[in-house]
Amino acid sequence: MVWLVWWSIILLVVAGGGANVVEGANVSYDGRSLIIDGHRKLLFSGSIHYPRSTPDMWPSLIAKAKQGGLDVIQTYVFWNLHEPQPGKYDFTGRNDIVSFIKQVQQQGLYVCLRIGPFIEAEWTYGGLPFWLHDVPGIVFRSNNQQFKLHMKNFTTKIVNMMKAENLFNSQGGPIILSQIENEYQMVEGAYHEDGTRYLKWTAQMAVNQNTSEPWIMCKQDDAPGPMINTCNGMRCAETWKGPNSPNKPSMWTENWTSFLQPYGEGPRMRSAQDLAFHTTLFIIKMNGSFVNYYMYHGGTNFGRTSASFIITGYYDQAPLDEYGMIRQPKYGHLKHMHTTLKLCSHALLYGELTTQHLGINQEAYVYTVSSSECAAFLLNNSSKKSVQVVFRNSTYSLPPKSISILPDCKNVVFNTAMVSTQVNTRSMQPIIRFNTPQQWEVFSEVVPQFDQTSLRSNTLLEQMKTTKDNSDYLWYTMSVQKKSPEAQYMLEANSRGHVLRAYVNGALMGSTHGTRKVPNIRFKDTISLSTGINSISFLNIMVGLPDSGPHMERKHSGLSEVLIRGVNFTSHSWGYQVGLLGEKLSVYTAEGSSNVSWNQYETPNMLTWYKTTFDMPEGDSPVVLNLGSMGKGEAWINGQSIGRYWVSFKTPSGSPSQTWYNVPRYFLKPTGNLLVLFEEEYGKPLNISLDSVSVNKVCGRVTDLHPPMINSWGVRGPFHWRPWPRVHLRCPKKRIISKIVFASHGNPSGDCGSYSIGNCHSSNSKQIVEKVKFFDLLCKMTIRHLLRMFKTFCNHTTY
Repeated sequence: MVWLVWWSIILLVVAGGGANVVEGANVSYDGRSLIIDGHRKLLFSGSIHYPRSTPDMWPSLIAKAKQGGLDVIQTYVFWNLHEPQPGKYDFTGRNDIVSFIKQVQQQGLYVCLRIGPFIEAEWTYGGLPFWLHDVPGIVFRSNNQQFKLHMKNFTTKIVNMMKAENLFNSQGGPIILSQIENEYQMVEGAYHEDGTRYLKWTAQMAVNQNTSEPWIMCKQDDAPGPMINTCNGMRCAETWKGPNSPNKPSMWTENWTSFLQPYGEGPRMRSAQDLAFHTTLFIIKMNGSFVNYYMYHGGTNFGRTSASFIITGYYDQAPLDEYGMIRQPKYGHLKHMHTTLKLCSHALLYGELTTQHLGINQEAYVYTVSSSECAAFLLNNSSKKSVQVVFRNSTYSLPPKSISILPDCKNVVFNTAMVSTQVNTRSMQPIIRFNTPQQWEVFSEVVPQFDQTSLRSNTLLEQMKTTKDNSDYLWYTMSVQKKSPEAQYMLEANSRGHVLRAYVNGALMGSTHGTRKVPNIRFKDTISLSTGINSISFLNIMVGLPDSGPHMERKHSGLSEVLIRGVNFTSHSWGYQVGLLGEKLSVYTAEGSSNVSWNQYETPNMLTWYKTTFDMPEGDSPVVLNLGSMGKGEAWINGQSIGRYWVSFKTPSGSPSQTWYNVPRYFLKPTGNLLVLFEEEYGKPLNISLDSVSVNKVCGRVTDLHPPMINSWGVRGPFHWRPWPRVHLRCPKKRIISKIVFASHGNPSGDCGSYSIGNCHSSNSKQIVEKVKFFDLLCKMTIRHLLRMFKTFCNHTTY
């Protein structure tokens, strides 16, 4: 830990009024906030989805969320995990929702339970079990008796489970909110009057569960009766209409910390500053009192659980990354904001709001409880320039697009654009290489021919209805007899997604694929047909089921049209094979792999299973599989799928959307771990490695314009502070600093990614930092680099 000292500032805390109350047992609400045990609450929440991590991670994830200033953990309930077949339930392992909620309770946090049971969430089929598709006469999410019956049964099942374990707040448990449906407004119009009827039925069905806690409907402006309508998005203070009743609080259920990432696209970054700005703006402008970060920890889409084209790693740019590591500065900057806003909570929840014009794009939001208690928020909504404003006879400097928070209407404690938290750089280092042919064994799939198939039809079958989502793969094959000598023909095929590979007499003719935005694909190429019988086979591959949109039960996939030399073969006699032989034999398991003959690896090949073993790496750092040399397929560890990979589908910049794939230590045993991959393309397994994940660089920057950092505070009383701007640099546990790469006491330019000395620089900056003896006591790092940058004004600084 290190800090530099500049000028001082004195801070005081402030405190703060009434309205109609909608009563529950211990949780109620009014137009300002949720009311828990008689007290209004300003609540910060974070989404952590229990099946997207492993049970051994849950305590650490929850603890880090609490340390980051969160009050609530929010999670969806995943219907298709819990009821994979009608009436058959699974609440074990990663699906143990009761255990997850109890662990949240043990750490003193609340729970917002988003039952849905339609959830979207970039999760396959939006969380709906696929068996619903085959219920006669069903229409999803409409005033349809079949769907309502199954939806009500599952909702009741979950509610009764929670009641049986005393998990609702009225029973002494942590659940303070439940959600029914999910963003229904996006599709409601497609169902016309039945959409409105279904919405009202859904709300009444939820109320009839008698949980005693409030229910919410996200992104539903016309949420009926006591349902609280909430906002989802990145800028809810600017885009949301607000509550549909003055007696309902302003709540933000999805404040996106990043965004969904499909294969073929890069990550969508959202800065810590932007998150802090829009969160604070929502609270002060919309009377916001509940903000949930979606996601706070994204985790991993294990197996085939990701929706169409969605990558396996989920919201890796969240405050806690895919592996549960703290991502700075996002985590720390939000933590400082939470601390500061909690200082203002009494004024925000009970004070009277007034606004004051400070400039063209500048405004003051002032919450006043009494002459001695107020909190002020100074907004600069200009994205182009810093400004100085005068508020209550004092001058304040506001960076572009920022809000300064003054808990006592006088002293700035936090500014959304000024980050004092360190920046972490994450790295992956190989610890096990699978780089020799002797390490690998292979088993190849065979392209099926028409006379080898047992499933037949005189038309092209829809893929999802045929596979029942038991596999991503469906083979279509037919025979064509040709009496004339060998000749060239044009082969054309249309598919409704997602990947199509064409074979003639067992040889690959070509491949094509769609995108998340345009899943439909068209194949067109010249083929050669020999005299006699020719086998034409197509492997149609899905990359997840759809997760949203109206009438999901009507959505189609798979091959839809085939033409040879202009002749339509759609109604020809077709043979089918659902899935792969290796899937049928479970060759990715220890038992199943013994059912086939494996050969020694020689060269890369298509449609090939690769097998090897390894021992668990030492230590407790996260481990990942570097699949940057592979093409497309799926990977298993000891029979557990760690997800699909698609390295060959590059982003516009030419990089894979995802290179490293999470290998939870929860899946590993000390020795002899079985690694199996199915590779569709010409991947190179000799370049695969098992890597460790660590933070290898930290960087900090601070100026004398930064607000001082608070050490401790009271909710209603005085708080204490170190009256100087400072930056802390911490390395992960069990690591020590090996090197100071850069330090400048002056006005360096750039940021933690690119930096240089400015025209004002103390020449001995680096030497002074290197001599700080207590580094080794507080920061631990092995043979890595520490990046330091301090920026300030030369005539105002001292050590």
